Formats: sequence, C-alpha cells, structure tokens
Amino acid sequence: MTIEEALKTAIEYETRVWTVYVDALKQATNKIGRRVFGVLASEEQGHLKYLKSRLDEWEKTGSITVENLKTAIPSREAIEEECKKLSAKIRESPQRSEITMLTTARDLEMETSNFYKKMVAELSGKGQQLFSRFVEIEEGHLALVQAELDAVSGNGFWFDMPEFNLEAG
Repeated sequence: MTIEEALKTAIEYETRVWTVYVDALKQATNKIGRRVFGVLASEEQGHLKYLKSRLDEWEKTGSITVENLKTAIPSREAIEEECKKLSAKIRESPQRSEITMLTTARDLEMETSNFYKKMVAELSGKGQQLFSRFVEIEEGHLALVQAELDAVSGNGFWFDMPEFNLEAG
C-alpha cells in the first residue's frame, strides 16, 4: 500500500469512528459517558484534520511532514489507575444503548488500531513514523472505551482483569 492509499484509508477509518462518537454523544444519557464520547469525538475530528492535511501535502509535494500529533487521552496506565479510583462513582445504571454504542466504538477502535499497526509494518520512513503515533493514540482510545464499557456494564472487570476474586478467602 502506498502512503497516499494509506492516508485515504486512514481517513475512512477515522471518519467511521468519529461518526460513532458523535452519534453516541447525542444519544448518551450518562454524564460520564457523554464526557467520554465528547472527548473522543473531538480527538477523532483532530485526527481527520491532521490526516487530510497530510494527504493534501502528499498530493501537492509528493512528500509528507510528520508533525507532533497531540492527544488529550492519557496513557493506558494512567487510565487504569484512575479507573480504579473512580469505580464506585461510575456504577450508575446504564442504558442498554450506551453499552451498545461503547461496544461498537471498541470494535471500531480495535479495527482502526490494527490498520495503523499494519501500516507501521508495511510502510517505511515518514509513513511508518506517521502511523506509529496513531497506534499509540488509538490504543489510548481503546483503553478509555474499554474502561467506560467495563464501568457501565458493571461486569466486575477493569481492562479484562477481575476487580474481585470469588475464590479469595
């Protein structure tokens, strides 16, 4: 895959994810869920703007400049730590639709992250550098969505790890 094809495909992925977050933001009834969806929608909108500017640069010059792509999402480790602190506060009764939206978002984030990982493996130079930052950011998004999904579903798990052990004495 060429850098131009990769950028166009990345724009398609980011558009799909952004659409899910915007729709979820409109439908969410949980205060924390609305905040999470709003932050993630804003993040994805920034990704779209960045990718479109890289594609425009590529089409005009035949090269890309990899700029520092910022994120408001903390690292996965920081998210895990905060989730432990907030678990009691987040356990509101969720609407079934919010769980569905979060599940859809999680699946799209995984698909998008896998695409970026593939681009890092296939491309070299600036293309590899560009998409490696997206891998980091999308993994943070995935961690946040999974944490919110765990919280609202009340399944007793944080990041696939049990919060309690029934066999512990």
